[in-house]
Amino acid sequence: MLFLGNQQKYYSIDELKQKGFSYYKIKQMEESGRLNRINRNTFEDLCYKGDENDFVDVTAYIHFGVICMMSAARYYGLTNFLPEVVDIAVDRKKKISNRPIWPGIKVYYFYSERMRLGVNEVFEDGNSFRIFDMEKTVVDIICYRNKVGIEETSEILRNYLKKQNRKIDRLYAYSKVLRCESVLRTYLEVLMV
Repeated sequence: MLFLGNQQKYYSIDELKQKGFSYYKIKQMEESGRLNRINRNTFEDLCYKGDENDFVDVTAYIHFGVICMMSAARYYGLTNFLPEVVDIAVDRKKKISNRPIWPGIKVYYFYSERMRLGVNEVFEDGNSFRIFDMEKTVVDIICYRNKVGIEETSEILRNYLKKQNRKIDRLYAYSKVLRCESVLRTYLEVLMV
């Protein structure tokens, strides 16, 4: 018997209540092995039959996080590098109480203004995750170029410039807000020669 009749892997308590399940019924399903409590607010549907997605798994544990850096660059096809962990950004004021065993996570603590810029929500197979848009990803990687690596940063920017759907105006706007406009300009001057 399928649990909730759709392909969503994780549910918040509010979503379960909207579907007509009481706290008592939720507890019964947890005890019978149909639900697994991830944290105070999130449950995993153990009858889920859809595709697995590391981004969905990570954001179930850290619901206020946003996929970023090399993980986002890989998602947008800006690099061939396959990260061993999922990069996720969280607000500096937030605390992470529970992490999944798999996949591995690398947390970046961003200040509030940086967290609000360029956030998109992606829906796949009934599940969703938040990820920074392509331009915000490129600007973040330029800002963290010493941690990411100069060659990787250049590759990502080169691949970005080849994209048909790039938005250079947005790239410059983000770099201005995040105070790395001069570094971006230097990279662009070198790559355009």
